[in-house]
Amino acid sequence: MRSSNLIFLTIFSISCCISQAHDFPGDFLNAHNKARAEVGVPPLRWNKTLAAYAKIYAKSKIIDCKMEHSNGPYGENLAEASWEMNNAEVVDYWITEKDNYDRKSGSCVKDVCGHYTQIIWRDTFQVGCAKEKCTNGWMFAICNYYPPGNVFGQRPY
Repeated sequence: MRSSNLIFLTIFSISCCISQAHDFPGDFLNAHNKARAEVGVPPLRWNKTLAAYAKIYAKSKIIDCKMEHSNGPYGENLAEASWEMNNAEVVDYWITEKDNYDRKSGSCVKDVCGHYTQIIWRDTFQVGCAKEKCTNGWMFAICNYYPPGNVFGQRPY
């Protein structure tokens, strides 16, 4: 009986830690910087103020999980999903827009690449992100950027 309890506790402890590893803030940052390295722009740095701003806004969306921008002073990417995405998956979701960015013209095909261009925006150098589970079971994620990207008439890099 004792050995089965020990095995259960060991498995529970391991699953606990693996689950927490999926929510490491560095995963947001690493996924951003991987995409930035691919286009030759400098890496972003994690900013606690941006992360706190993102956390406060994400918490305010728990009730309805509605995809509305905060209209704050920062650049911003939002995501929602009916399943629990880990932090890297959130960023990777935005990066899927990469195929919609036409490097020659500096424009988006079908106007769907703004999340991606914010991630790779050359003049942006700080990021902070957060995510929350909403009361409807969905996940809401937000990353804020400073300085903001997606400046009209400019290319991301």
